[in-house]
Amino acid sequence: MSDELNGKPPTSYNVIAGVFLVWNLIGLMFYYQQMTLTPEMMASMGTEIAAFMDATPIWANSAYAIAVNAGVLASIALLLRKSWAFPLFVLSFAGVLVQDLDAFVLRDVVAVFGGSAFYVPSAVIVIGLIEIWYSRSVADRYYR
Repeated sequence: MSDELNGKPPTSYNVIAGVFLVWNLIGLMFYYQQMTLTPEMMASMGTEIAAFMDATPIWANSAYAIAVNAGVLASIALLLRKSWAFPLFVLSFAGVLVQDLDAFVLRDVVAVFGGSAFYVPSAVIVIGLIEIWYSRSVADRYYR
């Protein structure tokens, strides 16, 4: 059914927004797990990984917190068809870039985790760009 007839977005809109919400909730879960690691848990990771994680500056952890929380809020806003979804997705993406600046540019995450250190951050960047693009592309049609 056309969105012009009933003023509602198609089902695919809610499915996509729901997938974005699940993705960002998973990111929030990973953030929580990382921030609540006990010394015993850190020790079980190995000394090099534990030292790398322990040396993460507060501004990088703050960027991580902003990225995941803004992503969750943006996804909820998208489900509610609110125009502030787009700027929140942009803020979330900025947080991701700042966090990656620390890990990849200022500290050598690849030396600690190997080439696999690129997989998750690459997926996060691609999905973040898709979230920004999608929230912007549907703005005129579905936002209240």
